[in-house]
Amino acid sequence: MINLSWLNTFCTLVDVAHFTQTADKLFMTQSGVSQHIKKLELQLETPLLIREGKSFSLTDAGTKLYQQGKELLQRTEELSSLVKQDDAFIGTVRIASPGSVGLKLYPYLLDIQQNQKELIIDFTFAPNSQIEEDLNERKIDIGLVTEFNKSSNLFYKELALEPLVLVTPKAIKSISWGELIKLGFIEHPDAEHHARLLLGNNFVEFNHIKQFKHQGFSNQISLIIEPISRGIGFTVLPLHAVTAFQNQDAINIHYLTKPVNETLYLCSNKHTFKTQRNKYIESIITSFLS
Repeated sequence: MINLSWLNTFCTLVDVAHFTQTADKLFMTQSGVSQHIKKLELQLETPLLIREGKSFSLTDAGTKLYQQGKELLQRTEELSSLVKQDDAFIGTVRIASPGSVGLKLYPYLLDIQQNQKELIIDFTFAPNSQIEEDLNERKIDIGLVTEFNKSSNLFYKELALEPLVLVTPKAIKSISWGELIKLGFIEHPDAEHHARLLLGNNFVEFNHIKQFKHQGFSNQISLIIEPISRGIGFTVLPLHAVTAFQNQDAINIHYLTKPVNETLYLCSNKHTFKTQRNKYIESIITSFLS
């Protein structure tokens, strides 16, 4: 492998065409310049210069090395600049969140991306457990979760509270335990967590969602309420996910006697270098959701 320091000295010498001036430009001694050229010739096992007193000319090998070497040094400089670049508005930020907050947040982040053309938002909708796993494995940069598992590798910052509500078909005007048993449950990735929080605080009979007849499952946030709008089952979701459903006339939103709010946390991996763009997006998310 060609020594880039020696190559830079050689190309600078060819550009300047003078040993003393090359030494001055590179903050070296003249003998240091000569040593770099000799080491390069020894490494390549071919002469690069034909010395003519205080001047010199290039051999064929020297000409080839100069032409290719200049391009290599330029690419190396560009690569170095790219690696060191840490601009708040350039690069990709990988984010994951549960569906409810994602429905609210992702369109807003797209507004930011429209104004910052070189800032790319990769957004994934996922359940809490998957988000924490992906943060631990550094597959994403920023996670939003609604369940605090206290992973030792993750930093958690409380952002906001969102009400949990019970959703039924339009025909159901009031809620009782018997009515829920009759309806059956529409499951989703965070269903157990949501039901434990809301139903566990409002019904002494509740132990787990398997007490209800299974009426379906969807992992698409926009479709979880679809069967309920058709008279099939009930579920528990954060309020924003419910109000985002287009056919509001086909469902009923029930606020139970003991209100329950879900806490939203912003998470990142403690051992990952935080870029300026990640810090910028974190500040945007915090301001928007807090």
